[in-house]
Amino acid sequence: MATVERFEELEVWQAARDVVNAVYKSSSNGAFARDYALRDQIRRAAVSIPSNIAEGFSRHSNKEFIQFLFISKGSAAEVQSQLYTALDQDYISQETFDSIYETLEVVAKQLSRFITYLKESG
Repeated sequence: MATVERFEELEVWQAARDVVNAVYKSSSNGAFARDYALRDQIRRAAVSIPSNIAEGFSRHSNKEFIQFLFISKGSAAEVQSQLYTALDQDYISQETFDSIYETLEVVAKQLSRFITYLKESG
């Protein structure tokens, strides 16, 4: 792996940023925008994904970075779960659900591979 000097260079952080933008866009209109509890919770969970990647990166310790990547992965699962609520309440379309959910699947796999890489590199 090439040396990464900034967290913004990480593909997984970039993909997580895309998730945040999609969540904000989908939760900014209609009934979803007025369901303050769900809207705020899904946004916080989405923002937590790239935020924990960035925070872990700044620790300059593989052990701590791995811990933050696991937190990020948990936040991705939290957003996936909350997407079901948004879908069930007709706040988002099936297409929007599928798009964001699939992006989160990619992010979760990237996080898993990154965790494995960091564990193996000691």
